[in-house]
Amino acid sequence: MKNTPLTEKHIALGAKMAEFAGYNMPISYSGIKEEHEAVRTNAGIFDVSHMGEFIVKGKEALKLVQKITSNDASKLATGEAQYSCMPNNDGGIVDDLLVYRLAEDMCNEGEQAFMLVVNASNMEKDWNWISSHNSFDTRLINISDQTGLIAIQGPKVAEMIQELTSIDLKNIPYYTFKKGSFAGCDNVIISATGYTGAGGFELYASNEDTSKIWDAIMAIGSPKGLLPAGLGARDTLRLEMAFCLYGNDIDDTTSPLEAGLAWITKLDKDDFVGKSWMMDQKKAGLSKKLVGFIMDDRRIPRHGYKVLNDVGVEIGVVTSGTQSPSLNLAIGLAYVPVENAKIGSSLQINMGSRNATAHVVKIPFIKS
Repeated sequence: MKNTPLTEKHIALGAKMAEFAGYNMPISYSGIKEEHEAVRTNAGIFDVSHMGEFIVKGKEALKLVQKITSNDASKLATGEAQYSCMPNNDGGIVDDLLVYRLAEDMCNEGEQAFMLVVNASNMEKDWNWISSHNSFDTRLINISDQTGLIAIQGPKVAEMIQELTSIDLKNIPYYTFKKGSFAGCDNVIISATGYTGAGGFELYASNEDTSKIWDAIMAIGSPKGLLPAGLGARDTLRLEMAFCLYGNDIDDTTSPLEAGLAWITKLDKDDFVGKSWMMDQKKAGLSKKLVGFIMDDRRIPRHGYKVLNDVGVEIGVVTSGTQSPSLNLAIGLAYVPVENAKIGSSLQINMGSRNATAHVVKIPFIKS
């Protein structure tokens, strides 16, 4: 099991630790609900250094990124990022990822550079997939083992950590980034991204600097109510926003169109892996789609639970479920036939010994 640059700090803070994607990761510290509420209302800090980072650099770097991803990376200016996915040849998803357009001053003349941020559980698979499509004048560099990543999330983050950098944090628009000094560490990427829907930043730095940055944020933020948060709260936060989790809500068998990711699937751009398959699917019409639902009682739906229609016929499966701390309701995501996907449709969730009723709702479950 691998450690991150911050593993010892989590242990010292008394975090509940567990294996996740091959890493020893904090699941919770003071408790998922408390950590969740801190992020929604104030600020929380996460170690997400287990994520993978690949540099794509060369004269045809854009061509490679365009070939393997569904979104249109040609629209990215330097300092911008986008959410995307890598489709496979059969309409499924190899992984979802972030694509960063890096400054060209780090390249040789005529070159371009991107950073791809991928899920920890898919790192080797993604590397092999991208490499297998690299017939272009470009090279791949895996910087995952040298890179730490801290997510500091919440509505009060910018003002809380502003004194740690000369970069004006409030003037970094959503899904853009700046590179500079933070907490006395140089070459830190400060990215206005995150997977909580609460606002904030993600900070990419060398392993050596990640520990210093964590300490600086904790020192300045703890007196103002910032809490360290683990993967448990990260999951409840993302689910309230109906953000897909790879391995649960999306995988090699789920289409981006079925998953509600048509907005990152640009079928009008030049050819990319899986495009023709998805064009055919769009033309034929979807047979199922990912929906959000709320339980009519307090029982919590879990990944893998069967979904039935109102006459008891099995029609799908729960992909994610939890008790929403913000709503104090049990919520979930599931793939169901399109005829059962309308807002207000009644569903039954098989809880083992009996079925519990639920109804389809508009997602996200809460407003960011």
